[in-house]
Amino acid sequence: MSLNSHLTELKKKHQHLSIELEQAQRAPSIDGLQLVELKKQKLKLKEEIQRLSL
Repeated sequence: MSLNSHLTELKKKHQHLSIELEQAQRAPSIDGLQLVELKKQKLKLKEEIQRLSL
């Protein structure tokens, strides 16, 4: 897999997590630990994208 295609996949996953996180925050019965886990995953992807973009 080329670097560009890998970055594209990471960006897609990051976008998907953003949408999932927004929906979870609107849900009345969302577990706080679930939100924290989604945020951690999103941050991890963002850091990986930034690291590979240098």
